[in-house]
Order: sequence, then C-alpha cells, then structure tokens
Amino acid sequence: MKVVGLVSGGKDSCFAMMKCLEYGHEVVALANLLPANDSVDELDSYMYQTVGHQIVVSYANCMGLPLFRRKIQGSTRQLKRHDLSYNKTTGDEVEDMYILLKEVKKQIPSITAVSSGAIASDYQRLRVENVCSRLGLVSLAYLWKLDQSLLLQQMVAAIGLDPSKHLGKEMSHLWPHLLKLNELYGSNICGEGGEYETLTLDCPLFKYARIVLDEFQLVLHDSNSIAPVGILHPLAFHCEDKLPSASVSDANRTNGFCPENMGSVIDVQTESLEIVEEKSHTSDVALDLAQLENHKLYISKTTKENTFSISCWLQDSTKVSVSDDLKIILTKIESQLNEAGFSWENVVYIHLYISDMNMFSIANETYVNFITQEKCRFGVPSRSTIEVPLLQVGLGNAYVEVLVANDQSKKVLHVQSISSWAPSCIGPYSQATLHKEILHMAGQLGLDPPTMSLCDGGPVSELEQALINSEAIAKSFNCSISTSAILFVIYCSKSTSPLDRISMQEKHNEILNQIKPLNLKYNHLSGVLNPVFLYVLVPDLPKRAFVEVKPVLFVEDDTDTEEVVNDHDMSDQKHEVNPFDSCFQPEKWHDECLQKCVVHGRICAAVLSITTEIADKICSSVGDNLIVTAEKKLEQIAKFCLYRLDKVLSQNYFSWDDVMNLRIYFPASSNISHETLSLIIQSKFDEFSEKTKKVKTCEEPVFNIVPVITAGSSATSMDDIITCELFARKS
Repeated sequence: MKVVGLVSGGKDSCFAMMKCLEYGHEVVALANLLPANDSVDELDSYMYQTVGHQIVVSYANCMGLPLFRRKIQGSTRQLKRHDLSYNKTTGDEVEDMYILLKEVKKQIPSITAVSSGAIASDYQRLRVENVCSRLGLVSLAYLWKLDQSLLLQQMVAAIGLDPSKHLGKEMSHLWPHLLKLNELYGSNICGEGGEYETLTLDCPLFKYARIVLDEFQLVLHDSNSIAPVGILHPLAFHCEDKLPSASVSDANRTNGFCPENMGSVIDVQTESLEIVEEKSHTSDVALDLAQLENHKLYISKTTKENTFSISCWLQDSTKVSVSDDLKIILTKIESQLNEAGFSWENVVYIHLYISDMNMFSIANETYVNFITQEKCRFGVPSRSTIEVPLLQVGLGNAYVEVLVANDQSKKVLHVQSISSWAPSCIGPYSQATLHKEILHMAGQLGLDPPTMSLCDGGPVSELEQALINSEAIAKSFNCSISTSAILFVIYCSKSTSPLDRISMQEKHNEILNQIKPLNLKYNHLSGVLNPVFLYVLVPDLPKRAFVEVKPVLFVEDDTDTEEVVNDHDMSDQKHEVNPFDSCFQPEKWHDECLQKCVVHGRICAAVLSITTEIADKICSSVGDNLIVTAEKKLEQIAKFCLYRLDKVLSQNYFSWDDVMNLRIYFPASSNISHETLSLIIQSKFDEFSEKTKKVKTCEEPVFNIVPVITAGSSATSMDDIITCELFARKS
C-alpha cells in the first residue's frame, strides 16, 4: 500500500514508518500537526507530540517526500474516563487530523493507508482509526503492543530524569538509565506515560540528509526536585546532505504528485473545524416489516432474561442472493431487538452462517449496513463467519445467531489498525467482547497480523498462528487461552484431511501445554480450567482458510471470591430425579459422551456427542422393536440429549433458565431436513416441559440447529449424528 506517515519528530513515528517498509509498503508522503503559535514547544494535548516541531519541517528534505502540515486549531473536547472511543466532535483537535489527511488524500489519491507510532495508547489509536475509517484509509500501527524495550527513544520529562543531565543525549547513552528507572519506579521505557519525548535527527528513512542541531536552549518548566520537567528548544539547525544514493525507482516515484514538489512543505489551512462534514457511506437497507410476512421466516430464542440468544433463518428461500436473504433476516432480528426494548448496541456476539463463502464480500456489504459503529455506542459485537450447507437442508442462503445482553456493561476490544499484535478488524466487528466474566472471542484464522495473509505451511501452521493470535487477544484482558479457556470450537474446512485434523488436535494440545507454565499468574482460585473441545467440519471458511478457532474464556472478576470448580469436582452432586429420568437407567457411557467445564456458581459449558455407537446404545435401552424409522431413532436421541443436559445442569446447580444458548449441530448428509429435525426436538422439549416443568413453554424454540458436514468432541471422531453445545451462566 502507498502510505502517508504521521510524523511528530519523535522516535515512534519514524520507527513505525520503517516497519511499513519492512512489510512491503511504500511511504509516499508525510503529515504533521503543530501548535498554532510557533513559539510554543509543547501543547497540553492527549493526542499530539509537538516538542521539536520546529525541526520537523526538515523531514521533507531528509526523506525527499512532500510534507503536509496543519496548525492545530482544536483542543481536547471529548474525553470520558470510562470510554476512550471517539465520535466526530466539532472543535476537537482530532478534527485537525481529519482535515490534514483529507487534503493529503485529495492531492495524492494513490494513498490508501496511514502510519502512526501508537504503542500502548488506546486513546490515540482509536482516534487515528476513527479518522481513517471516515476517509476510507487503512490504519497501520506496527508498534502496537510491541515489546517496548526494542524501540528507540530520546527526550526527557520524568521521575529520575534530570533535564540538566539528560536533555539532548543520545538514547544509546540513556538506555541503561531508563532500564534502571523502569525497575525502580515502573517508568515506561518508551515514554508512553509522558515520562519523556524524543527528537529524531537521523535514521535509515533519511536518504538525502540528516539534521544537525547547531544550537538549542534548555527550558526548565518545573524545577520539582522529584520529577523536574524540561524542554529542549531548538534555536538553530541545518540539513547535512548525504551521499547521492537515490535509485531509479526513487527518482521516478511521484505517485501522482508533481515532481517539483517532492521534498516540499504544504500548509493545510483551507477548512474550518466548524464545517467538517463527511457523507455517510452507509445506506438504509432495512425492509418494511410488512414485507417479512411474504417469507417463511423462523426464529429461536433462549429464555434467560439478562443474556439470551436469538437465531433467525429462512425456510425454502426463493432468493438466489445471500444479500437478499441476509437483509430479510437482519431486519427480522432488528425488529425482535426493538420489540424487547433493545438495539444492535446490546448485541455481544454474532454467528454469521452463509451458504457459499464466495458470497462473503456481498454478505459483508449487507451486514455493515445494519451493524455500524454509530449504532453500537459501546463497541461493535465480535463475530465468526462460517460456510455451512444451508441449502442442502432446505434453508436459505443465510442464517444468523446473535447473543444479546440487557445491560451496557460489555467491554469491547476493537483494533482496526494493522499491527504486529493480532489480526485487525477493519469494519463493524471486534476482536473480542467481555461481558459478565465471559470473554467471547471472534473466530481466529491463521493470519499473519502485519501482512493479514494466511501463514504458509498448511493446516497445522494455520492452527498454531490462530492460537498465537487468540493468546495475544486474551492477554489484553489479563488472561490466557492456556488457563482461562472454557470452550474451544475448532472449525475445520473440508479441504483438510483426517490426518491434518489429527495433527491439528495434537498441535493444539502441545501449544496449550507449552504456554501454560508461562501463564500461571492467570490461575483462578482453584487452578486452571479444563476446557471443552468441539471440532466442526464445514465446507469453507473466510479467505479459504483451513481452520478457524473460536475460544470462549472465563475472565475472573477480582472482586468476586467464589471458588472455581473444574470438570470432575462436582460429579458427586445429587441430581434431582424427575419423571423424564425414568426413560433411561444410569450407565457409564452416559458420562463418556459428555464434556463439561464448570465454574461453580457462575458458568456451565457442555458438549454432548452422539456418535453412531452411542445412538445404538440409546435405542437399545428401550428395545429395538420400537425404533423402526430414522425419525423414531432421532426422537429417542433427542430425548436422551435433554435428559443428559438436564442432568449436567442440575448436578451443578444450574437451571434451564440459566441457559444462554443451546446449539445443535447435525450432518447435512443425514437426509433429514432442518424443519423436520426442529419439529422432532421441539416435540421432546414440549414433553420434557410437561413432565418436569423445568422449561418454559414458548412459541419459539429455545435451541438453534446448525447444519454442518460433521462434528465431534475430537478430531479423531468427527462423526456425530447429533452434537449439542450448551452454555449457561448464573445471573
């Protein structure tokens, strides 16, 4: 991509541009914001470094690139301690950046990305991302979350740093001192806490000249004996030419910009902050609700009051486009949310199932017209997108499941910048959402974060990278996939072989065991959790990936002292016998087909796998002569599933009212329609409700059925007839 580099004169912005070159991008212009008053060195700004702004003008000559500059007219107008996000605000200093970059894009249309030096500041990163999103540019933040001991630094304003001793020194001289201050006082090594600022006078980017500081003045702002603050004010400097080394490609590189202006400085003053206005790129595509009556539209909904799931699908759709079907479904879900007094901002997670991954970009265009950052004030929901055989079982081209919370306590991690940290989410879907101690992570592909390309090496390599990405996201919430995972759903593409999937499972276990000792600080009160694993074979995944990993983690609330109980710690709890239990006598294999992870008093996750062998045992328990058709067999299996899931809930002191979602996977090759299977399972729920009074009788099913190629509790046995995935949480 062709990149404009945001430069402040400091180490971070220059190093970030060097990383852009490392990853194959081309920096073609520079942009800088400076104080309105030239005599001012440092502004009281959360957003911009302005110390040394007098020297930045020389960067154009040193790099042979046009430098666009704008004097800052705004100030910090939108600052909330509990919310670092930014919305367009008249008079805010962020709007100066918008005007500046808008002019850069106008004069050099080939620019598609912006480089910034954000390392750890969400405040700065989110504002750069906001401006980039509004201008249709990609944010590149290659220093984001990097080990700070790797970066260069140079200006002083911190505890333990004396302006009279340290101002104007090279970082190679100050490095040992900064490390010592970090050990003694916890000072940020890179100066991210405002401890110091730096000024770059030469670096590999400066092909044509270096800056020589001839004369400067040390200005003491605060003589406090504990943390004095000083500024280096440049008085005289000049550019010292380097030996000619420009290549032919450098000489011919104009990128649509006049050659005589390469290395020039362009002042951007044309637009007032009061009139900044951009057109929305979204359009209202919602249908009239009356139009929905023309379609065979179905929904399911769990009954938990504070966190519940809604699923919606079309039966026998006459549409040929995923866009049309998805538009109908999202309109229906939106109406359901509105009827309950909610909106898209209450949605925590979205499962998007489509019939053909070739239609992914089309589906995404429809999706982003419904779920926008403007509609989701507290952050956009996390998402996974999977191709499943919808048409094969009589459904339409799209199927959507949303997890809804009735409060606004969710914490969303949405990094749109491309970095070395984890894959970016450019658009209205986030890396992870934390709600009520449950971290719902977006489906992770084996993407190399800085290039956003699938890593080489095949399925096992992709799985390893997906887990590395998952761990990076988990660390942002002070947890680890090795100690805090409740559930792993591993979607495997049909292009993977059985041997590939077995190798992936072995690699998964190997990686968790490797990183577990490094993350014992994330232990819960009774040790690490033993997660549940579910493997699902599907036709295709985004980017033609071999694997997608969807972790669900427990992030313990520090104020809660409840004990964490793992898989087998509560197996001796007494299950209250009910009339439904009389259909099945307890057997050892009842436990062998079930995985569970229980956080006592908080969370219960379970995966129930009904293989052909287990199905035979279920049916034999009532006599072979009664099971004469495939549907009768499924009725008995559904009955057993309810019995077994009810038992795991009640044994661990949960009820059906605590269930957030119940997902049932079935192979599309079983020659049974989605509608038929849904009716069979619903009939058993009705029977269960009548006999036990444990489940509320509702118009809509409390479960949702997802057709797949096959599924199972391990990569070696992905041949289930039915797989149930249940997740419950105490209110």
